[in-house]
Amino acid sequence: MTLQWTEQLVWIGGAAAVTMILLWFVQRRIKDAGVVDVGWAASLGGAAIFCAWTGDGDFVRRCIIGAIGGLWGFRLALHLLTDRVLSGPEDGRYQMMRERFAGNIQFIFLLFFLAQALLVVILAAPFIIASQSTHAGPTVFDAIGLFVWIVGLCGEVLADWQLRAFKRDPASKGRVCNVGLWRYSRHPNYFFEWLMWVAYALIGTGTGADGAWLAWTAPALMLLFVLKLTGIPPTEARALKSRGEAYRDYQRTTSAFVPWFPKRST
Repeated sequence: MTLQWTEQLVWIGGAAAVTMILLWFVQRRIKDAGVVDVGWAASLGGAAIFCAWTGDGDFVRRCIIGAIGGLWGFRLALHLLTDRVLSGPEDGRYQMMRERFAGNIQFIFLLFFLAQALLVVILAAPFIIASQSTHAGPTVFDAIGLFVWIVGLCGEVLADWQLRAFKRDPASKGRVCNVGLWRYSRHPNYFFEWLMWVAYALIGTGTGADGAWLAWTAPALMLLFVLKLTGIPPTEARALKSRGEAYRDYQRTTSAFVPWFPKRST
């Protein structure tokens, strides 16, 4: 089945909306809105595979974008499901929303879940561009993008594993995780995930297609969300509330996003 890019957008948007509405009903039952993150990651992974399957572009490039986008999305969805939703308690971001909006929370959650569906459509831009271009591949951009994606995946997996191991150690209770990659960045998982979005944009750019620059809207939007909206700000607000001065010292000595050598503590 071959689809035009507009048809791909409609299918992706429809599937994401249905998924989010179903998950909204699930969170009403289980009292954990973290399922939206699982659905968001899985929807994007599915979008990458769907675009690779239905696109009319270069076969090799479609295989690359489908494989790496699908693997990233479903790996992240599985990690979020097992490490957060099934392990409980509900993510602090959603607990804060419940406290803030109280009686209107279900309506707010419905809007939030549907907003995630819209975000899936927007972030699918690199997948659509890569799947539609008939420009022969692989190109240098494809190779660089694949390399950057591998670095990003390895870094994210390692960061997730190090944080999970730290939390499971009884001696770590009440302490700030500053081991491994977390010694060089307060949010290495966010950084390496963003790096994979840069990889998708590189592959989209390599198509040479009209409008290929739109592939960069995905990493740009992800950077905005991580640095200013739903990523680092609420995460650090909760950390300061629970860790206090220890986390303030961590903020003073450790890069917020890009891994870098720590400063000396004052």
